[in-house]
Amino acid sequence: MKRINRLKIVLAEHGKTGKWLAHALGKNESTVSRWCTNEVQPSVETLLTIAETLKIDIKELLCSTQICNQDDDTQI
Repeated sequence: MKRINRLKIVLAEHGKTGKWLAHALGKNESTVSRWCTNEVQPSVETLLTIAETLKIDIKELLCSTQICNQDDDTQI
């Protein structure tokens, strides 16, 4: 599975949890958990809301296509 978002990493860097984010966004904890594991992806609008909530640039929530998925290419 390709990593698309860095949500789990960014939350850890800011000392926040998925539970905290779910509460802040008014979302179900299981939905946020699925975002954090890259099982499903939040919409662009939701990513913007997350970035605003964490006071970060939206780009910090996305994996670079050059870096994050490098390991995936070696598994083929």
